[in-house]
Amino acid sequence: MKPFAYLRPASVAEAVRAGAGHPAARFLGGGTNLVDLMKLGVESPGLLVDVSRLPLDRVTRTDDGGLRIGATVRNSDLAAHPDVRSGYPALSQALLAGASGQLRNTATTGGNLLQRTRCPYFQDVSKPCNKRSPGSGCPAREGAHRDLAVLGHSQDCVATNPSDMAVALAALDAAVLLHGPEGERTVPVTDFHRLPGDNPDQDTVIRPGELITEVVLPPPPAGAVSLYRKARDRASYAFALASVAVVLSVRDGRVDHASLAFGGLAHRPWRARLAEDVLRGAPANEDTFARAVGVELEAARPLRDNGFKVVLARRLAVATLTELTTEAATA
Repeated sequence: MKPFAYLRPASVAEAVRAGAGHPAARFLGGGTNLVDLMKLGVESPGLLVDVSRLPLDRVTRTDDGGLRIGATVRNSDLAAHPDVRSGYPALSQALLAGASGQLRNTATTGGNLLQRTRCPYFQDVSKPCNKRSPGSGCPAREGAHRDLAVLGHSQDCVATNPSDMAVALAALDAAVLLHGPEGERTVPVTDFHRLPGDNPDQDTVIRPGELITEVVLPPPPAGAVSLYRKARDRASYAFALASVAVVLSVRDGRVDHASLAFGGLAHRPWRARLAEDVLRGAPANEDTFARAVGVELEAARPLRDNGFKVVLARRLAVATLTELTTEAATA
């Protein structure tokens, strides 16, 4: 047992002061990832700042018709929230596709965004890993990498982001509100997670002492429908081999709005900007969808054993866009 200090702050300001004042501090929400990593020896915080009792557990509407989601809202509560189910179904579907019911009852919005990769080398402290111990190497590149990245990886890391929720939030143009020693700032979800580059130990752009307080969703585009689909080795309790979140509206047989994000393919949710450019204004049919997704996935650089993920992601995205086109036509 490695000793650590514990603090339950009475306010966001107190939590931030504590997090900024201790170099080995970690914020504790539901603990479904952090506590597991502590048990494995991957994380060894000197101070746990328990933010689970702070008043950050509300979902409220914004003045323009969007939503504010508190950082400690539980995944199960968010998935079941009527405003999420009606206005942002892809987010509800993504949350329900993740983990088990018991974990969703405990996991929080902020913690979900901060969960770390499930790469087996990262989780095994007997193995080298640049994400866990910078400069030690990335054995996954030549080792077991079937489930790992095909987009945006580097010589130093081929890990994937495990979050389903973050993929939906990326497609929905959500933003993360951070409260830190220097005040508040807002970061788009698409910019919140980093690609590995040569310092893969930094998963996100979050600064020392910063606390996620909210996630903000803009109003859904007029007439848009959304969907999240996930391919995995078994029907439940498994991380994505590939997933896709799509927001789509169709007018007069052409794509009026399209936003796509892939999961399971990269170090962060992969917003498919190139595919969106091809789709915008084009005929809403399977040929267009295949061409758009193909343009996006040209950047894929699969390793020895995970090239199948490119084919899987392409088929999943085209099928999801096709299904949504039918729904959009009747919306």
